[in-house]
Amino acid sequence: MQREYSWKRTLLWVSFYSIAMGFLESAVVVYLRRIYYPYGFDFPLVSMDVAGVITEITRELATMIMLLSVSILSGNNGRQRFAYFLYSFALWDIFYYVFLYFLIDWPSSLMTWDILFLIPVSWAGPIITPVIVSFTMIALALLILISDTKNRRLHFNFIIWCFFVMGSLLLFLSFIWDYSNYLLEYHNIKELLHFWDNRAVYETANNFIPNKFNWFLFMSGEILFVTGIVFLAFRRNSEEKQTPSQPNKENPYYHTPLNT
Repeated sequence: MQREYSWKRTLLWVSFYSIAMGFLESAVVVYLRRIYYPYGFDFPLVSMDVAGVITEITRELATMIMLLSVSILSGNNGRQRFAYFLYSFALWDIFYYVFLYFLIDWPSSLMTWDILFLIPVSWAGPIITPVIVSFTMIALALLILISDTKNRRLHFNFIIWCFFVMGSLLLFLSFIWDYSNYLLEYHNIKELLHFWDNRAVYETANNFIPNKFNWFLFMSGEILFVTGIVFLAFRRNSEEKQTPSQPNKENPYYHTPLNT
């Protein structure tokens, strides 16, 4: 007999998986920092050979594939799979920093800078920024899952998609802004696109020290993304009010219409 789908039970197991992934990621970083940063992590980054950099990028790709795979297995349709991916990614990212703090007492504060991601270029910013984005992703994921289980399919119209796409683009730009401007001071686009066989680009990248985070881009992107979530929630509520209520057979005043 097939067991009935329960989004809460599924969400619980996805949570366990994501938290465990967060610990796994933090454990890898603990080992890397013992090797490359025995006196504590700081900028500029310690030079790694090209093979090491490629390995790190591949590891991040593998992490995305793992999160995507469990999301595809968890959801019954595209909306649910998308929601589980947002949720698992966000929870993984949050607990990655939680475990780092307990394992090596880092970061010292939420304003500590970190290299956040390496695809397609290095993302950098204060740790509080990915944490804020992660909680926003969790909010959207839960809205989708709760609506789906109540048979209230969320409708992403053009305006809502614009909020999400533009918000995501601005958030992405805020994370790569400082690093990209730094590289463009010394190299052109063509050189940057062929970084793997250009030692000068590689050395320049290793000398990067965060200067100033673009809070304007970040807050603009976050506001647009949150606005999209709010509009989506209001749209769902308005559609619920417009939908005629179904009769309640448990009501003592409910009578089955006679067949005529």
